[in-house]
Amino acid sequence: MSNRLLSQFNDVISREWFKEEINEPIEPLTKRELFELAYHTENSVQTRCIWLKLVQDFNEGSKAILYTNNKTFTSIEIAADKILKIQNFYKDDRNSDRLTNCSLPLLLKRKVKFNKKIKDIKTQILKTILVERKIDECANLTMTKDINRKIYFAIGDARESAAVVPLFMQAEGANLVQLALNKWMATCQNLPPEESFPETRVSGLLKNLMQIKRWLLKLIDSQLDRDTK
Repeated sequence: MSNRLLSQFNDVISREWFKEEINEPIEPLTKRELFELAYHTENSVQTRCIWLKLVQDFNEGSKAILYTNNKTFTSIEIAADKILKIQNFYKDDRNSDRLTNCSLPLLLKRKVKFNKKIKDIKTQILKTILVERKIDECANLTMTKDINRKIYFAIGDARESAAVVPLFMQAEGANLVQLALNKWMATCQNLPPEESFPETRVSGLLKNLMQIKRWLLKLIDSQLDRDTK
């Protein structure tokens, strides 16, 4: 099914709404590292990822578009000249400095702290943010009532991505998360693969996904914001 929010963003919002923009040099991090940190920093339980395009190795053109229930759209993009560009789009000019005053200071702190972490911890944090993105993908497919086959594989992808990350699997509550993902994979597997995900099951799946996302965000925050000894 069509993603109405994405269509609205492309056709109207990106052209007509108030826009706030920041440009942050990627170095000393890699493109993937800063993109993932920005994605996580702009994300929340109330945020929905409505578009994601990743060019190989997170090169120029990689982009995510997020929507928050306060009617703010966010574009995160690897731009030219080793720059990460973040844009917020607001319906009016109230709180139109949130990106500069709130998001950027937090992102800069996390950029410094992340750069000081050992390689293994960096890798595990990035892999856990990958799971965060996979959960967002599942939620978006569910909200657009995409076909059962796609939702089944998206849930399975999230589960398998998490299973190889000690930071995730050793955290309290990880078993419950995996059980919930297994349950919904079994549910989707028993539905006609090419039919739309049934309306009667949308609220149940979304509730579980948001519970998992809240847990994930807290887990990643605790690692990103921890001082390196």
